[in-house]
Amino acid sequence: MLDLDAGKYALYVWPAFGISALVFVALIWTGLGFARKWRRKAEALAEQLAAVSQAPKS
Repeated sequence: MLDLDAGKYALYVWPAFGISALVFVALIWTGLGFARKWRRKAEALAEQLAAVSQAPKS
């Protein structure tokens, strides 16, 4: 089974575990935010490219 007793090291282990979990969540959160931003930018550039390629040529 799962043994969560850290013994005399608990004062170090549990805060380190908590900080690691928070950093992991922050990395996921910011990564998703940047991915959304890049996707919007790529879609805008694709629309601009489509508009330029459909413009009448003279």
